[in-house]
Amino acid sequence: MEKKHFALRKLLEAVEKELLHKPNPKTLDRLSMLAGFQDWQSFQDALHGDADAKTNFAGGNQNHSEK
Repeated sequence: MEKKHFALRKLLEAVEKELLHKPNPKTLDRLSMLAGFQDWQSFQDALHGDADAKTNFAGGNQNHSEK
């Protein structure tokens, strides 16, 4: 029984470690792009402010066409 407790404890520690792991900034940027934002910061700004994906996306298109 003690072996099972030890194994279960190790499993729970591994799951907890993975849940507390913060994703790579590049991963966050890519996920934000799937949601229609230019990057993670733009997504955060929209989430906590008045901006939305449409405004952000339109702004991104204008910047790309000017280059």
